[in-house]
Amino acid sequence: MSVGLLLVSHSVRLAQGTAELAREMAPDVALVTGAGDADGGLGTSLEVVQEALGRALPGVDGLVVLADLGSAVLTVETALELDDDLAGRVRLADAPFVEGAVAAAVAAQQGGGLEAVLAAAEAAGAPASAPAPADPSVEPVETTAAASARVVIRNPLGLHARPAAVVARAAAAFGGPVTLQGVDATSVLQLMALGTAAGTEVEVAAQGADARDAVATVVGLIEGGFGEV
Repeated sequence: MSVGLLLVSHSVRLAQGTAELAREMAPDVALVTGAGDADGGLGTSLEVVQEALGRALPGVDGLVVLADLGSAVLTVETALELDDDLAGRVRLADAPFVEGAVAAAVAAQQGGGLEAVLAAAEAAGAPASAPAPADPSVEPVETTAAASARVVIRNPLGLHARPAAVVARAAAAFGGPVTLQGVDATSVLQLMALGTAAGTEVEVAAQGADARDAVATVVGLIEGGFGEV
């Protein structure tokens, strides 16, 4: 299932800049903007959003919409209410505009379906929460990594947006969980939040039948410097 993104903003420049950032991490995902008022100034327009929906939907099975501020949300909701054919194919995310767009784009690039891409966008804005208390009736799951290795970040800017996306796409291709410095290696936002700079040593770990291949793949990417060395 192919899922595209529609970015609705009061600012044409903000929408275009966010789309540019998301495309850097998800080059195969269809990204469309519907921004500004009817004259291209600051604001939102029902006609602009409807026209953008018309451009975004052909060629995709589903569409996740992100809107930057309250009136943009209302404009999108109105557009969806006026067209019953959009039900089931288009979902409006309750997510931060930039972070949600990046997370959704990466999830779509990794082959996620409509609900998975929507969930990725909305999780980008979810506050961190404490782990739920352990249920004594549930058997504990072994979490020891089946394979791990340490590697030094070589590219000058560290795990910034593009390298983080490369690592996330590679990690997602394996069945078991893959972590980098203890965070989910399939999450661009978590990788970027590490703030790893050139010269930082990190641990790559994985579980499952492909654990060694997963670790070797991620380590190879890091050692290769992502084409920036």
